[in-house]
Order: sequence, then C-alpha cells, then structure tokens
Amino acid sequence: MNILGTIDRPFTHDPRKQAPMTSTDEPTGFTTTDFTTTGVLDESRRNRTREMQLIPEAMARAHMRERLREAEAARPAERLIAARRMQRRAERASMRARRALALAVMQ
Repeated sequence: MNILGTIDRPFTHDPRKQAPMTSTDEPTGFTTTDFTTTGVLDESRRNRTREMQLIPEAMARAHMRERLREAEAARPAERLIAARRMQRRAERASMRARRALALAVMQ
C-alpha cells in the first residue's frame, strides 16, 4: 500500500526513502550541473541541498510575480475611482456655475 505524505506531514523523514525534488518552474540552465557520487545518502543529500537552498529564492520570485499581478489588476480600478472623483468634482463646479448664473439673472 503506497501512502503519500504531504509537505507538512511527510511519509518519512529519512532522505534515502524520499523521492527527489524536481522543479519545472526554473528557467533552463539556472542551476549548475551536479557532480556524480556513489552512495544513496550522498545522492539524496546532493539532490536536496542545492534545491533546498534555492527554495527561498523561488518563493521570493513567486511572491513578486503575485504582487505584480495584483498591482496590474488594481490599476483599472484605481483609474475608475479617479474618473468618478473627477466627474463628481465637475458636477459640483457645474452646479456652482448654474447657481451663480441664476443669481446674476435674478438681480
């Protein structure tokens, strides 16, 4: 029976029994090539250490992409709010001009 673990609760903490980490989000040629060694412990440690060291950088890039997407999504809303604010200001100026004209005609 194959029971898969999660990130928070891994099936095992033994690196020799864990599957190697693979990341497909990184650009080609981003990491240097690994040297080859023999031994299960050395191989699993070699596969994980470089990728573990790159996790904070990958998370930072993902965080920045998310912030950029949020900023781009907020721009049209900000423009709409500014346009409505200017429209209300123009309407108030128009009403002041009408009142001034009405007062001038009445006198």
